[in-house]
Amino acid sequence: MIAYEKELNPEQYCVVMEEGGPILVLAGAGSGKTRTLTYRVARLLEDGAPPERILLATFTNKAARSMLSRVETLVNSYTGKIMGGTFHSIAHRILRSYALLLGYSRSFSIVDAEDARQIVAQSMNDLHIDARLSKFPKSAILAEMVSLAVNTESALEDVVESRFPFFLHLTQEIHAIARRYEQKKKELNVMDFDDLLANFRRLLRDHPDVLQTLSQRFQHVLVDEYQDTNVLQADIVDLIASGHRNLMVVGDDSQSIYSFRGANFENILYFPKRYPDCKIFKLETNYRSTPEILHLANLSINQNENQFSKVLHAVRDRGTRPILVSAQNVLKQADFVAQRISELARAGVAFGDMAVLYRAHYHSMEVQMEMVRRDIPFDIRSGIRFFEQGHVKDVTSYMRVLVRPDDELAWRRLMMMYPRIGKVTFKKIWDRLSRQENPLEALLAESFLKTAPKPAQAGLGQCRKTLQALLSLEVSDRTPGKIINLLLHQGGYRTHLQDTYSDAAGREEDLIQLGNFSSRFETMEDFLNELALLTNMSKEEDVGERQGDRVILSTIHQAKGLEWSYVFIIGCADGMIPLQRALREPGGEEEERRLFYVAVTRARDQLYLSYPVLDYSRSAGTLMLSSSRFVDEIAPLSPQDEQRPFEQWALFDDV
Repeated sequence: MIAYEKELNPEQYCVVMEEGGPILVLAGAGSGKTRTLTYRVARLLEDGAPPERILLATFTNKAARSMLSRVETLVNSYTGKIMGGTFHSIAHRILRSYALLLGYSRSFSIVDAEDARQIVAQSMNDLHIDARLSKFPKSAILAEMVSLAVNTESALEDVVESRFPFFLHLTQEIHAIARRYEQKKKELNVMDFDDLLANFRRLLRDHPDVLQTLSQRFQHVLVDEYQDTNVLQADIVDLIASGHRNLMVVGDDSQSIYSFRGANFENILYFPKRYPDCKIFKLETNYRSTPEILHLANLSINQNENQFSKVLHAVRDRGTRPILVSAQNVLKQADFVAQRISELARAGVAFGDMAVLYRAHYHSMEVQMEMVRRDIPFDIRSGIRFFEQGHVKDVTSYMRVLVRPDDELAWRRLMMMYPRIGKVTFKKIWDRLSRQENPLEALLAESFLKTAPKPAQAGLGQCRKTLQALLSLEVSDRTPGKIINLLLHQGGYRTHLQDTYSDAAGREEDLIQLGNFSSRFETMEDFLNELALLTNMSKEEDVGERQGDRVILSTIHQAKGLEWSYVFIIGCADGMIPLQRALREPGGEEEERRLFYVAVTRARDQLYLSYPVLDYSRSAGTLMLSSSRFVDEIAPLSPQDEQRPFEQWALFDDV
């Protein structure tokens, strides 16, 4: 028998030993949530619950395997009959048995995101919509629209209006494509990932006999990371548990940060309304962070109104207070972060024990450059390195052909953004251009356009018009910032972003910030040379012994669930954290505060918050920034107060 009282703290013990019925476990950051779930399953087995009567829903299959492996060790018996895994994997296994009831054969296939995109593209072809035309969303964007509508249970036109308003005039065509997409999936006997959840819920709702069978089969339903569930997932577990109501959901409303992916914060917030007799337990004992870090985290999250009140308590001894660093500008901020990381590394701290977190990927631009210069090894968890992103390479390809008209790679990237110019067509065009002394001048000649491949002439005409607009700028005005501005507003690149990427607004902001960043270089050649140098240096980094020992650079979203000894949160200025555009969303400020809370609670030993006091915008010039409202609202404590949440450092050049 497991000695539960010895192996669990009192909070965890109460959860594990609770008999049954609806249970809501509010598990604060670092409070042993996984341990509690694991021991709960073990206790059910020890008390005689057959393993096949237990359903454990997690957000990764790895998490389920890890928990069940631990359970097997605890109870020393086989747990393979427990159905554990993601909602999608559970739905898949159930639907295999009941597919015929939904109009599918049992041999239906599951398509991944790329396959789904191709089926959407085929649906467009069936409706004679040319995907290569500009000003029409690409198949990947259309698939994203359909997915969001399913996961948020929203009308497709509402998704278009709220997330993709620039395509609102195409709502009728988008609806037609979505309908054809559904038909084709049925014809092909396939389901996409969203269908797995939607069809699982439909099975439970429309077939009472199946619902009764599954409810009787799964007498104990446990859900991890409940704050990240969407409407479909919450309905599924409610339905399965409807016969016996033995439903335990575990999560932290303070870490609900994925509304942009369809997660519904109301699922956890209103659980007690759906189950008025539910028992609520709180795990507030934190094993990760020092009391000083938790003090700051508690003060911050307490500012939210829509939440369950809880206070994290530290097990660890006292440490050092977090440090708020106001830097003169983003360069000084980057210099501070890189310098402090170097000092910590020399003191024996492993690079892998340090992380730099930020709200948006472009906030890390200067830090990436500074770390490359100082030869500090790092990994990006928020995507690829900023300067290697597709949209950054797109706009710099225009700059490259202006500086060096014989740059074939730049021409290839530039031209293939235009309609009807693919690899084969580009090769034909380049075979002619490369023989000319100046390919840029040759392309702009009217005679060249007339002899170009006919299908590509319209696209080439757009390309020439954009290049002519760039060349019409005075030589002194051909700066990266002005080129980016022209490409976005006159050259059609904003439309290209909207047609191509689901996060077009974020990528446009990246480019605006890239233009601001470029202002510190005297010439466009200097700017391009620096980018090339940094990209090449990053590829030459040591891949030997230090491969696994690297500082992590990550957005806060990607950092959830992870922890490091030393955490630097950069860009703690209003407009950065919280992000300005997020504040325009309903409930945006509270979700941004939850993001800040998640970032703070990633730190074990030391936390640095930093922000630039001065920033530069090409349109507005030098801007004065204020520290984040999430910092200001917890700051007004006496400097002599030992509980003051942070120390303050200021980094400015002498004037």
